[in-house]
Amino acid sequence: MIMRKIYSIFFFLLALSIQEMQAQTRYLNPVFTDVDVETDVMYGMNATVLYYSVIGQAVPEPLMMDVYTPAGDVETSRPLMIYLHSGNFLPASYTTGGTRKDSATVEICTRFAQMGYVVASCDYRLGWNPIAETQDERVTTLINAAYRGVQDVRTAVRYFRKSYQDAGNPYGIDTSRIVVTGQGTGGYIALANGTLDAYADVVLPKFTHEVQTPGGPVTLPMVIESVNGDLNGTTYGTTLGFVAPGTEDTLCYPNHVGFDSHVHATVNMGGALGDSSWFDAGDGPYISFQVPSDPFAPYGDGMVIVPGFNLNVVEVSGSLTVQEMAYQYGNNDVFYPMEASSINAAYTAGANLHNNGLYGLYPFVRPVTQPADSAPWDWWDLMDESSATALQANPDMSATKGRAFCDTIVNYSAPRLMCALNLPNSPCLQSVSETASKGFNVYPNPSNGQFMVSAQDAIESVVMYNGFGQIISQVVGLNTRQWINSEDLAAGVYLIEVQLKGRKSTQRLIVQ
Repeated sequence: MIMRKIYSIFFFLLALSIQEMQAQTRYLNPVFTDVDVETDVMYGMNATVLYYSVIGQAVPEPLMMDVYTPAGDVETSRPLMIYLHSGNFLPASYTTGGTRKDSATVEICTRFAQMGYVVASCDYRLGWNPIAETQDERVTTLINAAYRGVQDVRTAVRYFRKSYQDAGNPYGIDTSRIVVTGQGTGGYIALANGTLDAYADVVLPKFTHEVQTPGGPVTLPMVIESVNGDLNGTTYGTTLGFVAPGTEDTLCYPNHVGFDSHVHATVNMGGALGDSSWFDAGDGPYISFQVPSDPFAPYGDGMVIVPGFNLNVVEVSGSLTVQEMAYQYGNNDVFYPMEASSINAAYTAGANLHNNGLYGLYPFVRPVTQPADSAPWDWWDLMDESSATALQANPDMSATKGRAFCDTIVNYSAPRLMCALNLPNSPCLQSVSETASKGFNVYPNPSNGQFMVSAQDAIESVVMYNGFGQIISQVVGLNTRQWINSEDLAAGVYLIEVQLKGRKSTQRLIVQ
């Protein structure tokens, strides 16, 4: 009994030691207490259509952001997070949020800055007509709003790259480690930014419409590059030739031309992807949070619904489809070593309860009594004039509840972003090193019998042995990744033998 107590004390102290070491890990835990916030920084200027109905033209609008940095930090090569708030592309007076000052926005930006990130909470241009009489007009104004949002995100990215090169890197960033995080409407923009590679991606049948001209009806794209400017917001957009003779309007002003707009990872909290065809193998890793019962944005493929009016807009692809595409193309392979990691393991387990083996997806399954709670991380002042309407979807809204969901968002994202951005002390580095020496990786490990074998080269064969050296299963002629499903295996230690380029290597697999 005394020896058992000694062991118990030993393991308790060991656990405390491990916890203390983890608390020292930059980019994983809040290693800074205080955060400095530089408010109202202008990162660009572009044309807004928000006042078009009043003055009949687009007008230049400053693009503003708040920049969060860890107070007292001496590091000068830090990852950059571009953060996009929610708001339905409408002014804040229409909702309980929609600004850089929203509660969840400030909370998450602060937490990542406390971990050592530079976080830029960016405004983007607003304006669309969610209650237009026709679906065509609703789709047209929405895809144009999303297009402008992508231009603004990329303008912000180029602003920081320009400051790095031309102003001596005043924010102390590493331009090779940039992530875009979008909340709600910002999630739509973040996903579009991560996947839209060329203007041709926007010219899909569902994003075209019939326009009446003097020569008869003509089918045109809803977004016209010469009118709206290019995807990066680096060319002028002019309505010359598309409005009455002799008149012209400018819809895009170039910003920070000559700098790269590329980012290295994407996080979406809600929102959806305009079309699954935008997804490519070269797109960066994706981390997604969504309520599967979200009534306004589909979890898989489905229709966007205007909140409060139940008007159809356009079919899009939610987080489930995004993550299925990421799995199909291997975009999220970098996350798989996390499945065997003890780092924030409770959050990994919570996600895996409902994510169907899609290891960048955290579904927030809400109680059957609150299926419409589509943004459980949000909270706001009950005196807000839109509070009564918003409470219909989030009836138990509170700061405590919102911060609890922010806990999950941050703690699930942080180690995976360390992997995606290859940050120092990344929990994936050890697994990457092992993969390099063995030539392949097995994950999750421990496993329940379902696991993936992944390699850089085509896998010639996978053989699984039990502890007696007996062959349990064998597959041949594979691609670079293969799921193995052996859920009926007894708990124990197994050997996985993989043949690559005529050479065989083995790794242990623990089945629980």
